[in-house]
Formats: sequence, structure tokens, C-alpha cells
Amino acid sequence: MSENQSAAPEPKQPTSTPVLKSALRWGGLLALAIAVVACVLGGIFAGWPGVVGALIGTAMAVVFLGITAGSILFANRFIGSDLFVGIFFGTVLGSWLVKFVIFIVLALVLKSQPWLNPTVLFLSLIAGVLGSLAVDVIVALKSRVPYVSDASLPRQGDS
Repeated sequence: MSENQSAAPEPKQPTSTPVLKSALRWGGLLALAIAVVACVLGGIFAGWPGVVGALIGTAMAVVFLGITAGSILFANRFIGSDLFVGIFFGTVLGSWLVKFVIFIVLALVLKSQPWLNPTVLFLSLIAGVLGSLAVDVIVALKSRVPYVSDASLPRQGDS
């Protein structure tokens, strides 16, 4: 092969990759802020069990929401494969199943623990989910993602 010819062109990453990375970054910062506020409020209203509930609730929200974006970013690495669609949907749906099972197990294990306040846990989990949704919307609205990818326009001289 000559220098001008390469074995195969490197596949382009989907345009969603930078959006997902940005959403993860901003979502992590928001989760940190929610954890601080929830710990202070949980400590004031429920003592140490409130602080523990706030930390666990915020951590659950961040981990569960990060798993979805992380699984999509992982699956996007296989874009050049002939099996990309199967790998993508298998990875994303598998991660949702794992999240569902982990959530059910955590709910059953944590529901009657004396060392945490379930109300603060629930409220911080809800705040984390709503905050993450808000971050996703803001990041998606501010991103510059083309409607069509891999398109080339004709040049001026081409007819």
C-alpha cells in the first residue's frame, strides 16, 4: 500500500459524544452542590441520619444517571463495527437492567435502616434526578449538533 492509501478510515465518533461528556461533567458538579445543600439541610432537620441519607441519595442519583451516559459513550466506541447497532442497544439496555436491579436491592436493603433518614434520602435522590434532567436539557440546548452528520455539500464548480 502507498502512503496515500490507508487500510481503513477511522470512523467518526457520533456528534452526541461531546454532549454526553459535557452532561456528565456538569451533572457531577451539580451533584456535588446538591450533596452539600442536602447534607446541611439533612443535618439541621434530621441530624446525622439526615446527612447519611443525603449522601446516599445524591450518590444514587449520580451513579444511576452516570451509568446511562457512560454506557452510551462506551457503546459509541464500536461505531465502526458491523455489529454497532446490536452492541449499542445491548449495552444501553443492559445498563438499564443493571440499574433497575441495583435500585430494587438498595431500596429493600436501605428501607428500614436506623442509621439513615429515608425522607432525606428520597428528597436528595429526587433533587439529583431533577437536577440531572435540567443539566441534560441545558447542555443539549446549548450544544451545536448538526441535524445531518457525514453529509457533504456540492462545491461551487460542480454541476
